[in-house]
Amino acid sequence: MRRLRVVAACAVAAALAGAGFVVTTAAASAAVTGCRVDYRITNQWSGGFGADVTVTNLGDPITAWTLTWTYAVGQSVTQAWNATVSQNGTAVAARNVSYNGSIATNASVGFGFNGAWTTSNPVPATFALNGTGCTGAPSVTPCPPPVTPTPTTPAPTTPPPTTPPPTTPPAQGRVTVWLAGDSTVANPSSSGACPVGWGNQFASYFNSNATVVNSAIGGRSIQTWLYDPNVTSTMNSAGECVVSPQTYSTRWQAMLNTSTGMKAGDYLFIQFGINDGSTTCPRHVGSARYKELLGVMARAAQERGARPVFLTPAASIRCSGSTAVGNRGYLTETFEAGTANNVPVIDLHRLSYTLYNSLGLCPNNGDYTQGAVGAFFCNDHTHFEAAGARQIAAVVANAIRTQALPLAAYLR
Repeated sequence: MRRLRVVAACAVAAALAGAGFVVTTAAASAAVTGCRVDYRITNQWSGGFGADVTVTNLGDPITAWTLTWTYAVGQSVTQAWNATVSQNGTAVAARNVSYNGSIATNASVGFGFNGAWTTSNPVPATFALNGTGCTGAPSVTPCPPPVTPTPTTPAPTTPPPTTPPPTTPPAQGRVTVWLAGDSTVANPSSSGACPVGWGNQFASYFNSNATVVNSAIGGRSIQTWLYDPNVTSTMNSAGECVVSPQTYSTRWQAMLNTSTGMKAGDYLFIQFGINDGSTTCPRHVGSARYKELLGVMARAAQERGARPVFLTPAASIRCSGSTAVGNRGYLTETFEAGTANNVPVIDLHRLSYTLYNSLGLCPNNGDYTQGAVGAFFCNDHTHFEAAGARQIAAVVANAIRTQALPLAAYLR
């Protein structure tokens, strides 16, 4: 990773108000500008690469941004997310999208993209934000000197009503986002290992007042996640796996703990439906049982004042010609459980294969070790490399915002 410090541009504004007899004016405030940019190449393969860019505003707040840089000959951006990226020759411009134009002081915004290269792939040497060159530290731009207008005799006026000073908004409370799911959500088994679940990358999309606790475990159905190690390999007459004894797993007990578990204002994100379709125990979960257990988890969260959110499972990559299509998971059941329990549903299944189409991951020859599809997926059609997990996490974060969940207030 190469870290570059970038100075942003801001316009100098000095408002001079003169009414009646004005003798002097106070000096206008200076504008503080500056930001930091982290440009990181996350994956690279023959002829292609993936990159993440994070812009941190070190100056006064801005409401829209354009980040520009120049590539070496042979480098280009092919697909982007969380920004609109255009290129003219070697000159590249990344502009904010509708939901991330504002950057408060010391806040950050990020975007990512896939690109192509020919002979080499160096990190750009210089950047500019909103048209101003990047130097690496905040700067202060003084406002123009005050103007002293010609004295005049004021006409009698009625004094303006007294306006109370603005109140300071209440501090944002802390919140914990709990995650329950399978390997497409879980943390990797070791640093740099594949697979990486999207839950491992989720925290980077929140501000410092939100904490993500990822309790997803690979290979689990909703029932084995809840009841490990007590789900047996025996199937009863109703076609469900026998749970004996019916004691919750330590991970679910930890979430239910009245002192250290879910509390009022927290969130519980639940994503299963991939392993549940197994025909054999212990992972098999029938349709009705799946909806029942989603309800169990939702009510437990609600009883503690936490807010559950259901997610349909992330899609694997399956192509119909040049189009990525949906392929798995208890989709209808998840929506029905959401309606029955008054729980919002994020349709990650649809959102994920829509992302695959926007990135041009189809068609492919089934080789998940090369090209853009190899940078996104492990050496299979299901699990994610870190770069792919980061993009799926971004999709979930965007859904929080577009579905107007209150948790959106904690997004960067």
